[in-house]
Amino acid sequence: MKRSLVSSGIKLSFLTFLSRILGLIREMTKAAFLGTSDLADAFGIAFMIPNLFRRLFAENSISVAFIPVFKSYLTDAERDTKKVGTFLNAVFTLVSFLTAVTTVLGIILIPYIAPLFVKDSSQNIIPEMVFLTRVMFPYLLVISVAAFFQGILNSVNVFTPSGFTPVLFNIAVISAAYLLSPRIANSARAMAYGVIAGGTIQALFQLPFVLREGFKPAFTGLKKAFGNPGTKRVLKLIGPTIIGMAAYQVNDVVSTALAGNAGSGIVSSLQYSLRLQELILGIFAVSVGTVILPDLAGLAKRKEYEAFECMLSQAMHIIALITIPISFFLFVFGENLIILVYKTKRFSDESVFLTLNAFRFHIAGLFFIALNRIIAPAFYAQSDTKSPTIAGIGGFAVNIVLALVLIHPMKGGGIALALSLASFANTLFLFIFLNKSKTIHTGRLVRSYIAYALKLALFSLIAVLPLYLFRERLFASFSHLHRFLAQGIPLFIAALVFGLLGIGLLALTNDSSLISIVKHVRNRGKRHH
Repeated sequence: MKRSLVSSGIKLSFLTFLSRILGLIREMTKAAFLGTSDLADAFGIAFMIPNLFRRLFAENSISVAFIPVFKSYLTDAERDTKKVGTFLNAVFTLVSFLTAVTTVLGIILIPYIAPLFVKDSSQNIIPEMVFLTRVMFPYLLVISVAAFFQGILNSVNVFTPSGFTPVLFNIAVISAAYLLSPRIANSARAMAYGVIAGGTIQALFQLPFVLREGFKPAFTGLKKAFGNPGTKRVLKLIGPTIIGMAAYQVNDVVSTALAGNAGSGIVSSLQYSLRLQELILGIFAVSVGTVILPDLAGLAKRKEYEAFECMLSQAMHIIALITIPISFFLFVFGENLIILVYKTKRFSDESVFLTLNAFRFHIAGLFFIALNRIIAPAFYAQSDTKSPTIAGIGGFAVNIVLALVLIHPMKGGGIALALSLASFANTLFLFIFLNKSKTIHTGRLVRSYIAYALKLALFSLIAVLPLYLFRERLFASFSHLHRFLAQGIPLFIAALVFGLLGIGLLALTNDSSLISIVKHVRNRGKRHH
């Protein structure tokens, strides 16, 4: 069983990585067809609205509420399979009914909501935004059903089909952009049809696997659905989660509305920048956070808090070792990365400038966002979901206030900086709550970590300085080549030199994190031989 779970974990990590890469290609496709135009902003806002409700109702509700309740039913499955079927039918009916009602209301009300996201000078784009939102709103219904199927499969330790569905979604949107754009009014509509097709495929792809496990969800009466004891437990568990998620989503809506009113291309440039940041976070921070949670939970249960503190400290050091050097490197070479990934005829020099303006401020918060995803599991391991939620709400409040203050003087850069400063505030709140728990020596942990982070910042600065001075000459040597080679080759050379300089500096100071990584790699090499 342990081997199969590890195998599933490896497959899921690979599929997540593949999905992130395809998500970036999807954003590159959007950049190629729409750039940072009013139409790109309209598509971004139109997709955000149904996606907001998906995050609010489907994403966390399934993992936090549905799976624990369903698992409790499965323990009694041999005694009462009928009760399991009745529960599944009730949840399926509830999910379908609530998302269908929300979809219909969204389609009716969108003409009154859309103007809130658009500057007066861009009012002519509102009819197109309304059309795009109406096309994509049913995505909420199909993706919620897909999330429900995912919850069923994950409850019986089947992870691969659900892990593969985001890959299919991205392929559907990318394919629609290329196949439909020449045949319909504009590329935004082509991608919108791709979104609804992709969501439908996500649900349909998982259905055979659900049926194979012996589950056949069907509709039941609304009275039975709301009256089922299991759905009552699910709804009770969802409540606190929705409050925390609502704060996050309100923050997202306000930031997007401010960006939309700041000028043309601001919304889309922020989305292009965030996609690059999320790719980096997805590869490193999420993986480390996911891996340490079960071990932390085991140590907390056994009350082995010295080992708990040691593991948390090690994870924090690894995150610092990854994100601080990357932040310095991307601050210098961010423009070249954006040109490499996004630059096309539609994605002009102005588009590069707008995206870079956001990206440099997003990168400033990369370290804190990654750190938050490591500290939060320390609370979950101790069955404390309240503290991270309160810290998150505090961070989102800081974000909204700073976004309102910074948007006018700094445009998109102001919204990106507000997010980074809010992530820093969130980190402070988490450490304050961690100190109150009195299970670990937070002061000692923080002092050690600040010293290590400052050392890494100094080494990163030393390593990046010569590259900064020779950057223009390096890229000029390859400027006659195609964009991918002209930017890709010197970026690779710069990253290699930066990495070697950084590792050399760490080796000179006998860095403990570097030594532990080298030992781990050597041990794995010996085991393979």
